[in-house]
Amino acid sequence: MAYVHIVTALAILQFMIFGFKVGAARERYGVKAPAVSGHAIFERHFRVQQNTLEQLVAFLPGLYLFSRYYNPVWAATIGALYLAGRELYAARYVSDPAKRGPGFALTSIAVVALVGGGAFGALRAIF
Repeated sequence: MAYVHIVTALAILQFMIFGFKVGAARERYGVKAPAVSGHAIFERHFRVQQNTLEQLVAFLPGLYLFSRYYNPVWAATIGALYLAGRELYAARYVSDPAKRGPGFALTSIAVVALVGGGAFGALRAIF
Protein backbone atom coordinates (compact mmCIF):
# COMPACT_ATOMS: atom_id res chain seq x y z
CA MET A 1 0.00 0.00 0.00
CA ALA A 2 2.94 2.34 0.40
CA TYR A 3 3.09 2.75 -3.39
CA VAL A 4 -0.58 3.75 -3.45
CA HIS A 5 0.03 6.24 -0.66
CA ILE A 6 2.97 7.72 -2.57
CA VAL A 7 0.87 8.10 -5.72
CA THR A 8 -1.89 9.69 -3.63
CA ALA A 9 0.54 12.21 -2.16
CA LEU A 10 1.98 12.95 -5.60
CA ALA A 11 -1.49 13.50 -7.07
CA ILE A 12 -2.36 15.98 -4.32
CA LEU A 13 1.02 17.72 -4.65
CA GLN A 14 0.54 17.91 -8.42
CA PHE A 15 -2.86 19.54 -7.89
CA MET A 16 -1.33 22.01 -5.44
CA ILE A 17 1.45 22.88 -7.90
CA PHE A 18 -1.16 23.54 -10.58
CA GLY A 19 -2.84 25.85 -8.05
CA PHE A 20 0.43 27.70 -7.42
CA LYS A 21 0.78 28.13 -11.19
CA VAL A 22 -2.71 29.67 -11.27
CA GLY A 23 -1.65 32.13 -8.59
CA ALA A 24 1.54 32.98 -10.44
CA ALA A 25 -0.37 33.47 -13.69
CA ARG A 26 -2.92 35.63 -11.86
CA GLU A 27 -0.09 37.87 -10.67
CA ARG A 28 1.83 37.85 -13.95
CA TYR A 29 -1.17 38.73 -16.12
CA GLY A 30 -2.92 41.06 -13.68
CA VAL A 31 -6.07 39.01 -13.13
CA LYS A 32 -7.38 40.24 -9.79
CA ALA A 33 -9.28 37.89 -7.48
CA PRO A 34 -12.06 36.83 -7.59
CA ALA A 35 -12.00 37.03 -11.40
CA VAL A 36 -11.48 33.74 -13.21
CA SER A 37 -11.19 35.23 -16.67
CA GLY A 38 -8.93 37.77 -18.24
CA HIS A 39 -5.69 36.85 -19.94
CA ALA A 40 -5.80 33.67 -22.06
CA ILE A 41 -2.73 32.08 -20.44
CA PHE A 42 -4.16 32.66 -16.96
CA GLU A 43 -7.42 31.04 -18.06
CA ARG A 44 -5.54 28.01 -19.37
CA HIS A 45 -3.72 27.51 -16.06
CA PHE A 46 -7.03 27.92 -14.26
CA ARG A 47 -8.73 25.32 -16.49
CA VAL A 48 -5.87 22.85 -15.94
CA GLN A 49 -6.31 23.17 -12.19
CA GLN A 50 -10.10 22.88 -12.36
CA ASN A 51 -10.02 19.90 -14.71
CA THR A 52 -7.50 18.20 -12.43
CA LEU A 53 -9.82 18.72 -9.47
CA GLU A 54 -12.65 17.17 -11.48
CA GLN A 55 -10.46 14.17 -12.30
CA LEU A 56 -9.27 13.73 -8.70
CA VAL A 57 -12.86 13.13 -7.59
CA ALA A 58 -12.90 9.86 -9.54
CA PHE A 59 -9.18 9.05 -9.49
CA LEU A 60 -8.60 8.83 -5.74
CA PRO A 61 -11.51 6.50 -4.89
CA GLY A 62 -10.70 4.43 -7.98
CA LEU A 63 -7.08 4.12 -6.90
CA TYR A 64 -8.07 2.80 -3.49
CA LEU A 65 -10.81 0.50 -4.77
CA PHE A 66 -8.48 -1.03 -7.35
CA SER A 67 -5.72 -1.49 -4.78
CA ARG A 68 -8.16 -3.13 -2.36
CA TYR A 69 -9.71 -5.62 -4.77
CA TYR A 70 -6.78 -6.30 -7.08
CA ASN A 71 -3.21 -5.29 -6.44
CA PRO A 72 -1.69 -2.16 -4.85
CA VAL A 73 1.37 -2.25 -7.12
CA TRP A 74 -0.80 -2.35 -10.24
CA ALA A 75 -3.00 0.41 -8.81
CA ALA A 76 0.06 2.57 -8.20
CA THR A 77 1.38 1.83 -11.69
CA ILE A 78 -1.90 2.91 -13.27
CA GLY A 79 -1.85 5.89 -10.91
CA ALA A 80 1.59 6.85 -12.24
CA LEU A 81 0.10 6.85 -15.75
CA TYR A 82 -2.58 9.20 -14.46
CA LEU A 83 0.10 11.55 -13.10
CA ALA A 84 1.98 11.48 -16.40
CA GLY A 85 -1.26 12.16 -18.26
CA ARG A 86 -1.99 15.16 -16.06
CA GLU A 87 1.49 16.57 -16.70
CA LEU A 88 1.12 16.08 -20.44
CA TYR A 89 -2.37 17.59 -20.36
CA ALA A 90 -1.17 20.63 -18.41
CA ALA A 91 1.84 21.33 -20.62
CA ARG A 92 -0.11 21.00 -23.84
CA TYR A 93 -3.20 22.83 -22.62
CA VAL A 94 -1.21 25.86 -21.52
CA SER A 95 0.78 26.01 -24.78
CA ASP A 96 -2.12 25.17 -27.13
CA PRO A 97 -5.47 23.90 -25.82
CA ALA A 98 -6.14 22.07 -29.08
CA LYS A 99 -3.24 19.72 -28.25
CA ARG A 100 -4.56 18.59 -24.85
CA GLY A 101 -6.09 15.37 -26.21
CA PRO A 102 -3.28 12.85 -25.56
CA GLY A 103 -2.87 13.96 -21.94
CA PHE A 104 -6.60 13.90 -21.37
CA ALA A 105 -6.85 10.46 -22.98
CA LEU A 106 -4.08 9.02 -20.79
CA THR A 107 -5.73 10.49 -17.70
CA SER A 108 -9.14 9.17 -18.69
CA ILE A 109 -7.91 5.67 -19.48
CA ALA A 110 -6.21 5.47 -16.08
CA VAL A 111 -9.30 6.72 -14.23
CA VAL A 112 -11.66 4.37 -16.10
CA ALA A 113 -9.33 1.43 -15.46
CA LEU A 114 -9.10 2.17 -11.74
CA VAL A 115 -12.79 2.89 -11.15
CA GLY A 116 -14.01 0.13 -13.45
CA GLY A 117 -11.56 -2.39 -12.07
CA GLY A 118 -12.38 -1.44 -8.50
CA ALA A 119 -16.13 -1.70 -9.09
CA PHE A 120 -15.73 -5.05 -10.85
CA GLY A 121 -13.54 -6.32 -8.03
CA ALA A 122 -16.10 -5.24 -5.43
CA LEU A 123 -18.91 -6.98 -7.33
CA ARG A 124 -16.78 -10.09 -7.72
CA ALA A 125 -16.21 -10.11 -3.95
CA ILE A 126 -19.97 -10.11 -3.35
CA PHE A 127 -20.78 -12.91 -5.78
